[in-house]
Amino acid sequence: MSAFRSVVVFATDGVSTFDIGGIGAIFADRLEAELPPFDFTVCAERPGPLRTDLGLSMHVEHGIERLDRAELIILMPGYDTRPSPTPELVAKLRAANRRGAIIAAFCTGTHLLAATGLLDGLRASTHWHLLDDFAQVYPNVTVTADTLYIDEGLVITGAGIVAGIDMCLHLLRREHGTAVANIVARAMVAAPHRDGDQAQVITRSVPDNEDELFAGVIHWARANLDRPLLVNDLAAQALMSPRTFARKFRAAMGTTPHSWLLAQRLSRAEELLETTELRIEEIARLVGYNSVAVFREQFAKRRGLSPRAHRQRHNRSSERSYPSMAAG
Repeated sequence: MSAFRSVVVFATDGVSTFDIGGIGAIFADRLEAELPPFDFTVCAERPGPLRTDLGLSMHVEHGIERLDRAELIILMPGYDTRPSPTPELVAKLRAANRRGAIIAAFCTGTHLLAATGLLDGLRASTHWHLLDDFAQVYPNVTVTADTLYIDEGLVITGAGIVAGIDMCLHLLRREHGTAVANIVARAMVAAPHRDGDQAQVITRSVPDNEDELFAGVIHWARANLDRPLLVNDLAAQALMSPRTFARKFRAAMGTTPHSWLLAQRLSRAEELLETTELRIEEIARLVGYNSVAVFREQFAKRRGLSPRAHRQRHNRSSERSYPSMAAG
């Protein structure tokens, strides 16, 4: 299946106004940026009014049959903290999975997906407040605490409200490429990429006057990814001991300096694979790897594809979905 274009959000009473707006913005028309329009639709069990989490009335034009045409389905959280899908919804989601559609869910929406059995034997993420209850109701699913989202291929699950935005940007990056995801994130003034294994809850112990310092270190590190940077190098830039820097960085960023550096290197590699014709060996060097074999191993481990396969997949997707970009 080619990169998704048809996106259907399934909503229930109490749907998050913030997430409807945020996810709608991700898949909005951006023809001026030479990105193709997505077919974005909201559906419910049946057409009619829904009450959002802010008490607003939202008219939904499409019923559950709209899922039959979706290439990406997003199950939204609602009022119910333990929602139970109707047999018809279960049948629609299972049929979508069989035809190769991607199904994403976050927060209480993960309950809806788990109830179909499509998460059995897999890892899943949900809001930290729901973890114990979810684990009790769905013992065949391995639910994890310190994740923003978990990608299992045709099914992907996320944590809370903002993690739903991260999850959708990740899907956009995975299916349409880094350059496209970066354009969309920039338009939304959002972080272009947050790793799924980042902690959900960050206990800030970094004083406000150190925020600028970390911003400076991050900017410096991104500008020097071609160097084999170590945590000690980042600590030196921050004028801290490695131990103090690692502790404060994790408290501020929700991940370790080593994991953050690795994520930055691989994100930059994705962009170079998708937007240049540089050889794999040269890209490995530009993102700080002395060994192309190690680069290939790390890329495949984190992205599920070799660098060459990632480039080929993106090129095929671009030729099908972005004729104006491919022609240019």
